[in-house]
Amino acid sequence: MPEKDLENTERSQLSRRQLVKYAGVGATLAAASPLVGATAAYAEEDERGPAKPGDSGKRSWRAGDHHVHSEYSGEFDTSVNPPKFHKGADAVYPIVTNAIMAKNFGLTWAMCTDHGGPTHSKVNLEQAYPDLLLSRKLVPEVLQFWGMEFDAPALDHHTLMIPRHNDEAKMLFELESRFAKYDAFPTDPSRDTEGKMIEFLKVARGMPHQPLVIAHHASRSAPGLGVYGQDTPREFRNGHNVAPEVYVGFEGAPGHQAGPLNGGKRGGYGNYPTHGGFDQMTARVGGLWDSLLGEGRRWWITATSDSHVHWTRGGSDFWPGEYSKTYVHARQDYADIMDGLRNGRIFVTTGDLITSLDLTAKSQGRTAATGETITLTRRNRSDVEIEIRFRPLDGVNAHGDRPEVRRVDLIVGQITGPSANLDADTNPTTKVVARFGPRDWRRQGAEYVIRHTLRGVETDLYARVRGTSTDEMEPLADGLESPWDDLWFYSNPVFVHVR
Repeated sequence: MPEKDLENTERSQLSRRQLVKYAGVGATLAAASPLVGATAAYAEEDERGPAKPGDSGKRSWRAGDHHVHSEYSGEFDTSVNPPKFHKGADAVYPIVTNAIMAKNFGLTWAMCTDHGGPTHSKVNLEQAYPDLLLSRKLVPEVLQFWGMEFDAPALDHHTLMIPRHNDEAKMLFELESRFAKYDAFPTDPSRDTEGKMIEFLKVARGMPHQPLVIAHHASRSAPGLGVYGQDTPREFRNGHNVAPEVYVGFEGAPGHQAGPLNGGKRGGYGNYPTHGGFDQMTARVGGLWDSLLGEGRRWWITATSDSHVHWTRGGSDFWPGEYSKTYVHARQDYADIMDGLRNGRIFVTTGDLITSLDLTAKSQGRTAATGETITLTRRNRSDVEIEIRFRPLDGVNAHGDRPEVRRVDLIVGQITGPSANLDADTNPTTKVVARFGPRDWRRQGAEYVIRHTLRGVETDLYARVRGTSTDEMEPLADGLESPWDDLWFYSNPVFVHVR
């Protein structure tokens, strides 16, 4: 056997032994062959070196998940000083197990986001981070980001995503130890204020490697429709004003979507429910998300698993990528994935309803895609051509279904500038301007194409798209229906500026 082939074989055998040791036999067997539902979320590898800013070569839609828990979401014994950490109290899987399952459900990137706690910054640095480095070696097909589920001062949890660089572990340690509201021991009430959150965002925006911050399950504590809990419109606006390139959005579809399979609530939303699996801030046309977009804010939505314990083991979760996917238009490298998340080259879907979604606006010889802006002049023709291209799943999803898109909605709202009311949560200009069924789209290769003209555009606006496997004209409040019977996808917006 050639020396190189022998080396590769030995490396492969070593990897399998390590996988058995760190992830268990079941996960290792799963890694050996694709699971049902492993879709074409992988694109060609980008073999080039680091690209220059603005270089879009070899970008494609790459599925991922920025909210996944491991056994390092544990508990602390605070009867001793310093507190003693115990793994596996809240989430149970090793980091590498999550990576293996992410790979097998078609993800090309994922992020470990464990809960904080007293002195957890030290646990992350000394225990969890070495396991992440090992997982990166064992499952190189999945880009594995470092970060945490940040105990955001005065708010509910947030993703804190750290850019991939040599000092990523030290960077997270600095931010968590200084600003996570539960990291201090004894507890420090001064950490749990909006002022502390603003201070955190100012520090984050000034770092040479800017992190990303995305709100989790933003309405889970909300007691009703349009009545908010821990996260409020005012806090989102204030934070985004301070660090618009760091604080970039919220989960449109929260995790814990498997709750109904064990008699629970989708998303763990025990007060006011999700709608079609999506948070009310996203699902309500003309609601808070549209209010933020109507100010011209670049505020994006994502979809995650929030995986702690799989539903087949009594939890409320799917594996990363098993049900929810956040697709980013990017190359297969850490920097470009983060660039896509930062700049809104994102669409989200549940149940693998689709595997690609391209939304473009064209006018006056110019074109803009999701997250981008097209600029028009009033003196020229002001019609805007909207094109929607989507690719359905080729095969079956993780439930063994062949999901079908029954309707696609085009949603348009005006951009009127910053609101004087920081608590505003509506945009009355936002409407579903067109609904499309299977007779309205045409097949072009593996994709379906829809075209629609916005006539006489004279004001700044944005357009976004959603689609569903259901007959619901608007996503209804969720009960105990199976999440597999209620699938949706959402794009992020494309913007039109008229000067």
